[in-house]
Amino acid sequence: MKLIPVILSGGAGTRLWPLSRKQYPKQYLSLAEEKTMLQATVLRLNGIKGLGDPIIICNNEHRFLVAEQLQQISIQNPTILLEPIGRNTAPAITAAAFQVKKSNQNEDVILLVLSADHVIEDITAFHKAIDVATTQAESRKLVTFGVIPTVAHSGYGYIKAINNNIEQDVYNVETFIEKPDLVTAAEYLEEGNYFWNSGMFMFQVDTLIQELRLHSGEIVRTVEKSVQNATKDLDFVRLEMSAFEASDNESIDYALMEKTNKAVVIPLDVGWSDVGSWATLHEIGRQDDYGNVISGDVYTDECINCYINADHHMVAVIGLENVIVVDTSDATLVASKSKAQEVKKVVKKLKQQKRYEELLHRKVYRPWGWYDTIDRGTNFQVKRINVKAGASLSLQKHNYRAEHWIIVKGVAKVTRNEETFLLNENESTYIPIGTIHRLENPENIVLEMIEVQSGKYLGEDDIERLDDQYGRV
Repeated sequence: MKLIPVILSGGAGTRLWPLSRKQYPKQYLSLAEEKTMLQATVLRLNGIKGLGDPIIICNNEHRFLVAEQLQQISIQNPTILLEPIGRNTAPAITAAAFQVKKSNQNEDVILLVLSADHVIEDITAFHKAIDVATTQAESRKLVTFGVIPTVAHSGYGYIKAINNNIEQDVYNVETFIEKPDLVTAAEYLEEGNYFWNSGMFMFQVDTLIQELRLHSGEIVRTVEKSVQNATKDLDFVRLEMSAFEASDNESIDYALMEKTNKAVVIPLDVGWSDVGSWATLHEIGRQDDYGNVISGDVYTDECINCYINADHHMVAVIGLENVIVVDTSDATLVASKSKAQEVKKVVKKLKQQKRYEELLHRKVYRPWGWYDTIDRGTNFQVKRINVKAGASLSLQKHNYRAEHWIIVKGVAKVTRNEETFLLNENESTYIPIGTIHRLENPENIVLEMIEVQSGKYLGEDDIERLDDQYGRV
């Protein structure tokens, strides 16, 4: 029986702002280890028998991030499913099941459903739990993994297990419980048959679909139609929008696991964390003699139990206790550890004010490379642009801005209306408003360029793409 990982990679990670932002959320960042959280999620499955190519479920904005990060760790044949709209975990997992049916019609497949933003420290114990779960899934049980709680925690949902160990390390599920208050969480901890809801599952495909038809038939009907009418776009599978949008917006817990009589829970003691806040990163990070977790170019003096992350330049922190300091190129967060969850209020305010800091970083990644907005003001903006070897920007035009390009390193092939020409280092050109243009890197080294934009409107939505090798027209 083949085991296919299904990795849910949606979500904005707002509680880890300013590093995590809507267009570059936490699962694509290196927060707890050298690899990004998505990469670590895939790599920790190495060594599991019968493992198939992963299915990654994400939104359209993150598709090139996912593709590039998988390529960096040599994942050759992933299926990247693009959700046209967020509809919670039940429709996402259902889509993965029907996608498997569509491509593996004659195989008996088990899905291992994981989140892309978890930390797991004990990989050996995790693999053992997966082995136990596989046996249960083969016998047509719907498996969830329950983390053995170490403290009373009000930030997690809970799973209550029936006190009958049906097999070693396997319990029947009595109920799923929403996040409790601290007093109730302490009672759960004392009783002992409660687990944190990890959001990880294992299902045999046919059993999953059958049970979903029984308990949430509308989700099955709409999502099956969406998968049947999905389209292939480069390396991506685009779920059909209208059917997927019509699906109920429900978690797999509510849509299925709370209703079925086939649910079992496997206890998990693997050093698990969902990295839900800066305080959590402090808890799981490597602490110095004073309890500080430090990343980047940081100077501290008389600091105790602080988390300090200097992403862009040198940061000095003196005489503080229990404080979060996160510095990026365009935003800095300073907060009490006890208020670390309140960062989402900042993000909400930024969104209301339509500020770009809610959406993206100063440095923005594209399939062809990246750009860094190094200065901006009234009617002007300056970007540093880096184009990968052999890559090309779209053929495009702007209705409100003109651009001046200066080549710093490499050679640029420029299309400007009907003419095409090369620019070498220290040469420049001008792109007037409304001019059809394209920038290409014909060489096998990186192209670096400074772009000066001028005009009354400089938003990224002032791009009319006429042709694009990445399918963004």
